[in-house]
Amino acid sequence: MKASLFQLNLVVAWLWILLGFVTGMVLGMFFHGENWLGGYASFRRRMYRLAHISFFGLGTVNLLFWLTTKDLPALTAVMRVASVAFIVGAITMPICSVVMAHFPKAHLIFSIPVLSLLLAGALTFLSVARPEMGARQFLGATNAAGSASAEELTGQRLFVAPTTLRTSNSLPPL
Repeated sequence: MKASLFQLNLVVAWLWILLGFVTGMVLGMFFHGENWLGGYASFRRRMYRLAHISFFGLGTVNLLFWLTTKDLPALTAVMRVASVAFIVGAITMPICSVVMAHFPKAHLIFSIPVLSLLLAGALTFLSVARPEMGARQFLGATNAAGSASAEELTGQRLFVAPTTLRTSNSLPPL
């Protein structure tokens, strides 16, 4: 699963950077018109500029996410959710920007990319800051006995050394 899902973040990253160049070229062919899309300060033109720059910004964010995850020994369900959320945010932000340019009353559609990106950013931050936490610990889930096993919490199998119990991720807790 790591190769396919997380590789998709890399593909989206470079595709979005390429689309940023293409949309910049298209917008640049018309920017000289003083009243194009209602003029430089018009709402419609600002929304088109937001769509254009979101390709670069969210392409870069997906690239940074891929760089963050590519060398991790184990990728948790939390990181898989973050991966999908970054992709959803990248896809929906330019679409919502263009829709808003033409239908300003549809401003609530921005909640889709914004919430997706907030979720992805928060999950990634927590995963990087506290790598020993797994999906169940993030969500506060427990097993039928009322507690979660170490393997369920960390997503890693424990191994026993002759005198101590260690995990494959031996970072101290924050």
